[in-house]
Amino acid sequence: MNHTQLWVRKDQLAVTQWHHSPAQALAPGQVRLTVDRFALTANNITYGAFGDAMNYWQFFPTGDAAWGCLPVWGFGTVQQSAHPDVAVGERVYGYFPMADQVVLSPARVKAAGWSDAAEHRAQLHPVYNQYLRCDTDPFGAATAAAMPQASAAPQEGVQALLRPLFVTSWLIDDFLADNGFFGVGVVLLSSASSKTAYGAAFQLAQRPGVQVVGLTSVANVAFCESLGCYHRVLTYEQLDALPADTPCVYVDFAGNAALRRAIHTRFTALAHSCSVGGTHVDQLGGAKDLPGPSATLFFAPAHIKKRQAEWGGPVLGQRMVAAWQAFVARVTQPDDEWLKIQAGSGPEVVASTYAQVLAGRGDPRVGHVLTV
Repeated sequence: MNHTQLWVRKDQLAVTQWHHSPAQALAPGQVRLTVDRFALTANNITYGAFGDAMNYWQFFPTGDAAWGCLPVWGFGTVQQSAHPDVAVGERVYGYFPMADQVVLSPARVKAAGWSDAAEHRAQLHPVYNQYLRCDTDPFGAATAAAMPQASAAPQEGVQALLRPLFVTSWLIDDFLADNGFFGVGVVLLSSASSKTAYGAAFQLAQRPGVQVVGLTSVANVAFCESLGCYHRVLTYEQLDALPADTPCVYVDFAGNAALRRAIHTRFTALAHSCSVGGTHVDQLGGAKDLPGPSATLFFAPAHIKKRQAEWGGPVLGQRMVAAWQAFVARVTQPDDEWLKIQAGSGPEVVASTYAQVLAGRGDPRVGHVLTV
């Protein structure tokens, strides 16, 4: 049995190769999962762009310092088990490599799921090490309730595509609200056509007194306007359509250094600036010596930890699941869906789709769900 992974050059994300190796034998306590389906979005490009700084390359190490394996979110099935509490045939949602299979080391096994206790993941954030059992997962049940006419495949596709992004979206909205929107009423979102951005806009639009302004490319203006969750949509060249003294917050999903500088320079009443992603991978840059507030990185797991301490895990989970169900119901609304799932399988399709997403090409309404 061979093991197949897509490897990416860490310093040149456009350079990829397929790596084949003999599947490793299981040690006691380990399990082998087939990677059934995973989403490929701009979020995964962000993992590559910040791979060294944020340790994303460390989750599925290749053993080669020049090459990495990008993490993706998706679903897997236990194919072999050397763990007494994890059965062959179990299906889980979680963090996977872009590969056909993966060997994990379950620990802290509970009815809800388990964590991977592999030594190389011990120092990485536990949020990314959790594998949730599909049979008991409340997000899965909420997805089914929001999509009652859909079969399991599209329900899992929506989860793989939107669930990790929406959690970040929800946390951004909650973070801004927790800070009183830094005393302002306008929130600027770059890369407004991205799934994380419009998930945040969906939440923010429900906040009284908050105006959500989406910033996007000319090609994606119509799509962003069609969503109905942006009060206003501007192209990146239209910043001067807003008065320079507009009190505002900037949430940066693009990571475009020139755009960030333009916003910091123009808006004299900018109250807060946070960086979430790096969809403009060819225009990433530092955030030093900017006018106005310092640009700070928003790290979703840190805000989760804060809310868990304040609310408790069950309350946090209930609030997220309720918001998720409402979001999925809107995104998949039959007469006006925001998302069309495009499924693909095989190494050639995976590699070409990766190149397309990396280049920022394609219809923002399309979401790619893949199998190696």
